[in-house]
Amino acid sequence: MRLHVDQRHERVLELVRERGSLRVAELAAELGVSAVTLRRDVEALAAQGRVQRLHGAVVWPGEEQAEVRERPDSAEGVVIGMIVPTTNYIFVDVVRAAREAVAAQGGRLVLGVTGYVDAEDAVQAEHLVAGGAEGLLVAPSWFGGVPADGQEKWLFEHDVPAVLVERSAPPGNPAAGLDRVRTDRAHGAAVAVGHFASLGHRKVTAVMQEGPHATQIAAGFQAAVQALGLDVDTTAPNVREHGDYEASVDYLVEAVRERGVTAALVHSDEDAIVLVPRLQARGIRVPDDLALIAYEDQVAGLADVPLTAVAPPMRAVGEQAARLLLERVAERKAGRRSEPRQHLDLLPELMIRSSCGGAASANR
Repeated sequence: MRLHVDQRHERVLELVRERGSLRVAELAAELGVSAVTLRRDVEALAAQGRVQRLHGAVVWPGEEQAEVRERPDSAEGVVIGMIVPTTNYIFVDVVRAAREAVAAQGGRLVLGVTGYVDAEDAVQAEHLVAGGAEGLLVAPSWFGGVPADGQEKWLFEHDVPAVLVERSAPPGNPAAGLDRVRTDRAHGAAVAVGHFASLGHRKVTAVMQEGPHATQIAAGFQAAVQALGLDVDTTAPNVREHGDYEASVDYLVEAVRERGVTAALVHSDEDAIVLVPRLQARGIRVPDDLALIAYEDQVAGLADVPLTAVAPPMRAVGEQAARLLLERVAERKAGRRSEPRQHLDLLPELMIRSSCGGAASANR
């Protein structure tokens, strides 16, 4: 239950009296309020002479400055820049979680958006660093999700730490030495294939978008198909290959009726929602004739036939990336030797809904 402001003030006084000193960010987290709210509380109490504010910490009156045990990773006042290709779709939760993680440590996140224009990445980075950003969270506009033809060079033009978000670089590329946090999309695709197999499906297909995540998803799909001994139909066109969905609809109808396909992974859930009624208009029922799993879970549960979906942990990606970058900034400020770089791959979950039905039909 949220405390009234007077109750919160009393709790602040109680905790500071017990411990002598506390960081503002730690105190905010313990009370379950934002760092901004807690700073206002501290300012009010300090104005009354009931506590002292010192170096990002709250101190009980009479405590010596030397006794203030401020942690070296304090992010009080730190400005973090974040570069994303869009604030829509999956990046909504990534940006929101990163902002909250930075604010919880007393810092501020400033956003740059590139609109998937490759040259805009460097422009936004220069603007953010010139404006005071001490570190960068970066989801570059790399079409395949990895840099090509020197697209990573701008990352090393600014003397601030950077963490890649939902992007990676191959071994040997300079950007491979950066910290990164991303969804293990290959694992998510493999989980989807495993679910199909558990329901008795033996012939499956995948209908994919082009884009930063396609290679990972396709790799996981193919690896799982081989590991489970399933038959895969490999002639699927890209979703919206010709500017509309008709090529995908035509392909799936033919795959079901003529080649015995009973299950399909579709990336993304938005595309899957478009495809389902078009398939049903052509006599292909979901899930009776075709079990379907969507990759991404932004709107899958809102479909007329609620879609089973692979759900990447987007909030966790944003939060973990922000925390990792704040650690790098703190290391630099304190003059400490950097800890080893980290490549964090977070696992998606499979959200089971109606679009897979039960076991595959016995005659399939």
